[in-house]
Amino acid sequence: MNDLAPYRWRRLIGPAIILFAAFVATAPQLLRGNSCGHDFDFHLVSWLDTLQNWREGIFYPHWSPSSNFGAGEPRFIFYPPVSWMLGAAFGIIFPWKGVPLAITCLFFGGTGLATRALARKVLSEGPATLAGCTAIFSGYALYTAYERSDFAELSGGFWIPLLLLLIFRDRDPSASVVRRAFDGSAAPLALVVAGAWLSNAPLGVMVSYLLAAVALVVAVLWRSWAPILRASVAAALSLGLSAFFLVPAAVEQRWVDMHQILDDPGYLIENSWMFARHANPALELHDIELIKISCIGAIMLAVAFVSVLICWLRRRLPGARLFWLPLALLPLLVLFLQLPMSDFVWNTLPKLRFLQFPWRWLVVLQTPMAIFFAAAVWSDRSRRRSLIVGACTLAFLATTAIAGLTFFQNCDEEDAVWARLNAFRAGTGFEGTEEYEPPFADNSILSMDLPQACLTSAPDTALGQGAAGADYDWSPDQHSCDATFPTAPNPGNAATEHLRVDAVTPRAGFLVLRLRSYPAWQVRINNQLIDHLPQRADGLIAVPVPQGAVSVTVDWSTTRDVLISRWLTALALAFFVVLCVVERKSALPRLS
Repeated sequence: MNDLAPYRWRRLIGPAIILFAAFVATAPQLLRGNSCGHDFDFHLVSWLDTLQNWREGIFYPHWSPSSNFGAGEPRFIFYPPVSWMLGAAFGIIFPWKGVPLAITCLFFGGTGLATRALARKVLSEGPATLAGCTAIFSGYALYTAYERSDFAELSGGFWIPLLLLLIFRDRDPSASVVRRAFDGSAAPLALVVAGAWLSNAPLGVMVSYLLAAVALVVAVLWRSWAPILRASVAAALSLGLSAFFLVPAAVEQRWVDMHQILDDPGYLIENSWMFARHANPALELHDIELIKISCIGAIMLAVAFVSVLICWLRRRLPGARLFWLPLALLPLLVLFLQLPMSDFVWNTLPKLRFLQFPWRWLVVLQTPMAIFFAAAVWSDRSRRRSLIVGACTLAFLATTAIAGLTFFQNCDEEDAVWARLNAFRAGTGFEGTEEYEPPFADNSILSMDLPQACLTSAPDTALGQGAAGADYDWSPDQHSCDATFPTAPNPGNAATEHLRVDAVTPRAGFLVLRLRSYPAWQVRINNQLIDHLPQRADGLIAVPVPQGAVSVTVDWSTTRDVLISRWLTALALAFFVVLCVVERKSALPRLS
């Protein structure tokens, strides 16, 4: 036992180095504060609203009440839950300024550890650890963390190497097809694919296509149907496990203005080819970002291709052909998808255009680039190895410094965490998300500072005023409301999903609620369900009310697609348990 103790401690050195590297990669935010990248506000508001829902007893929320200046939006139906649940959970543990740092450091560490685990199949501890660190300090990971603040997509650096690890696994090449397919890898592979879908929808699309492509290549190299069988079962099971999110998100898209994510010229695949430039003034800022990410992609691709060439010339390709060849094909695939010649692929494969930006595939490039780089530069000579480690350490530190200077986004006063917290606690709310607005509505004309319930003579009465190019605002002296009333939680229920207005109206009219219209809301007047409500251009709920005492209740209902999705997930969980049992028996050594 004592002889094994030093070996056990040595096994922890590699993971410890990677965790320290993740801390170093997060250091610019420790020194300069939060980087308020493109999606920072969106995620922060999601975390705050999720925690508020939890405090009201809603474990899996649907509605983001702070969006649209307190009118809300169905954000949690359409945005995968991993990032907003993780952020809310960290908000219980850390101060809010520390939550983005904690999530970034966690996903950096996960990226490094998962890449190292894959590299350990063919490399020793040293180069495998170097591969993990290289994945962390790859330009795209730092760009995603600092420039974009896309915490959901940052998780891709963790899920993708795990997917490759599980699809490459072959514990008994001499076994039957079924035994090779279900050798203990199919069940965790299903969890990985489901985890990707529940982390980020574009990531789920990429992982699904990556799984199909890699499984096909591995099947050809193995000369066996086992990888395809494993991938097919895992993919189907992953969709079932994530059905509680995917089914409502797919079915209820017709209830929101989801097409906006593809209508903006900046979101079109054709406008985001590598190093593309456009004469359209509306794409000026888009082109600046595109040049920046194109430079990152070009460097990553160059490192990957040069590393593969060096490994080939040195005859140090990582592992057998069954391992390195699929990895070496990934940089070629990523490069192809960055160029206009791949346009037919984007237009042919289902949901691929949903990615919006071809450069999102750079998250797939991180893993093969890191492994080939480590295999190419590592040396068996201790003196040369020390020089390599020192040079790589300096390169990683320089990359972090460049990211801290180039990608870091300073927070405006209104975007700072303290300002957002103050606005959240004051109940003033935040801007909404365009793709989650009702199809007949326009976020840009939704007024700020609205009363919770406003009595008007007509359903389409404009409540606020705004100058050209400015936000609409409401105040009592505008006299757009004949009377205003407060809302309160429907007794015994959570305020976010169950509201009540008790009022004595001076005349008949329409009670306009500071609540966005959505088909899942059930509206009752004096306990009578209202089936049809008038539509407003700002998307608010307008309820016809009589003169006198009225009681209006608005309750979130469980729609049929949500019920079906829950049953599908429950059924998938049952199959998952059965698969785990089958794989455990299959993985046991066979008696001779």
